[in-house]
Amino acid sequence: MYVRSFADANGDGIGDLAGIRSRLPHLKHLGVDLVWLTPFFPSPGFDHGYDVADYCDVDTAHGTLADFDDLVTEAYRLGLRVMIDLVPNHTSSRHRWFQAALADPTGPYRAYYHWHDPAADGGPPNNWVGHFGGPAWTLDQVSGQYYLHLFLPEQPDLNWTNPAVADEFDAILRFWCERGVDGFRVDVAHGLAKDPWLRDNPVLQPLTAGMDPIAAFAAFEHRYDLDQNPNVAIFRRWRRVVDPYRAVLLGETGPHDPVRLARYHDEGRALHLTFYLRPAWMTWQPMQLRDGLRGVQSLSPHSVAWTIENHDTDRAATRFGGGDTGRRRALAVTTFMFGLGGLPFLFQGQELGNENGLVAAGRLADPISTRNPGATSGRDGSRTAMAWDDTAGNGFTTGPVAWLEAAPRDLADTVAGQIEDPASWLNAYRRLIKVRRQHRDLVDAQARWLDTDNGLLLALQRTSVLVACNLDGRPADLTLPSGNWALVFSSAPDSAATIGTDLEATVTVPAETSLILVAG
Repeated sequence: MYVRSFADANGDGIGDLAGIRSRLPHLKHLGVDLVWLTPFFPSPGFDHGYDVADYCDVDTAHGTLADFDDLVTEAYRLGLRVMIDLVPNHTSSRHRWFQAALADPTGPYRAYYHWHDPAADGGPPNNWVGHFGGPAWTLDQVSGQYYLHLFLPEQPDLNWTNPAVADEFDAILRFWCERGVDGFRVDVAHGLAKDPWLRDNPVLQPLTAGMDPIAAFAAFEHRYDLDQNPNVAIFRRWRRVVDPYRAVLLGETGPHDPVRLARYHDEGRALHLTFYLRPAWMTWQPMQLRDGLRGVQSLSPHSVAWTIENHDTDRAATRFGGGDTGRRRALAVTTFMFGLGGLPFLFQGQELGNENGLVAAGRLADPISTRNPGATSGRDGSRTAMAWDDTAGNGFTTGPVAWLEAAPRDLADTVAGQIEDPASWLNAYRRLIKVRRQHRDLVDAQARWLDTDNGLLLALQRTSVLVACNLDGRPADLTLPSGNWALVFSSAPDSAATIGTDLEATVTVPAETSLILVAG
């Protein structure tokens, strides 16, 4: 959940930990067993919490450490586990470490960050660019050196070759494990180590004036600033810290290549799980989606985390065509992901079939948009407030306005409007989660991909469970393995009428629909 936008308990328009605690029963009702909280640490807010000024406290906008403890206690009472977002690639420029590095170029904190002399022409040390636009280097006028930031200038990158940085994070991990955290989602897990020689990244296409920051970042092959081999050793060390607490490490890892992703697992000695994020960025292009969904079949299914949307992407219902078409397609792809093993995640509001929220141009808050006028890749659309009901503020806040002003959602797009409707998107997602809980072969059994006559029909069998996804715009017939099969879930809107149907040698999978079948 995006903490700023989930639930506001004190009416100031900003989501907080007390608000989350009050809404945990919704998550219990939905059927999930883990909640992932985006950063809630003290932060000046240049990147809405991903610029951390203190890793061992709570921002006053979100509450207190006591509020966090209360949230964990209530989550455990409801049978929910808690994962928090940790940001080890960079700090806030307001963090005391960076402030000390600025104040004393000869002091110990200078080496916590990447400082380098200018190039021969006086410019940045190399051609690296930031994720949010512009060079990845900023000149400190006082010392005459540049510091590295793969994101905003207010987010200086930490130097993970410095043993003192590793020691600091050992202590940070222990601090939160002692408070009952069950795991850490590691932000930019592939970005910590950098090329020691600061070599230029290969150029794939020339930069142009006014280029969208996402396009500018994609104009380079990120051979030297991301996905470096020493990252794996960092997480092997982290395992020695978290394993006694049985806490899980989940990496936000950028590579889409299965071989490179597998490095971060290191045969069970580094990250427990890595996000496979390729489907989260795709639009409705069936051939590409097919390849994306099959893309990690060589990986251990227990090492992959899945999602089709999060706080950094447009919502899947929007990317997949909008309206009920986009919602239906999103549920179909999510259903198939539930059969791929590993750990599937839903983003807040996905269970309602929410599309992007509508934010007026003058109200945009994402630095991608505010610092790059005309950019089309901002993230505000997925970050609007959770829609609980159709009261003022959609039940997110009792205050006059949410921190990110957006058009209100209709009752049909809220929890209150869907919870009692058996045909709602909310109840479809509840049924899907229930099926996964009831049929453990969906999670644990070995997968076997089935041959199909239609290139857009995907099917895999996990012993007693079969999952099929038809990405085609036409129905497709699937020949079933021998046995007695019954339909237990369909992502089609009229699924309730077909559940429990005994099937013969073939099943017709409706267009843009996924089915889950169980052997009798």
